[in-house]
Amino acid sequence: METSNILKEMASLPIEAQKQVIDFIAFLKTRYPTVQVVPKTKRVRLSDEPFIGMWRGREDMRDSTAWVRSLRRREWEGNL
Repeated sequence: METSNILKEMASLPIEAQKQVIDFIAFLKTRYPTVQVVPKTKRVRLSDEPFIGMWRGREDMRDSTAWVRSLRRREWEGNL
């Protein structure tokens, strides 16, 4: 049955029956919730992410462990 025919049929009903149709539709919507389809995103390899290698070539980051130790020493100096 087409939507326009359904609307015509509903309009031909008495007001009270139209209210019941609306209530029934609301009931059916709770009983059969719509499932939203989430489009699949294309997986990107981690190595292809733009942030990979962003610090390449930085001399101060050559030894990251030493850099962190130096940073902590400067920040925590006198706060102990």
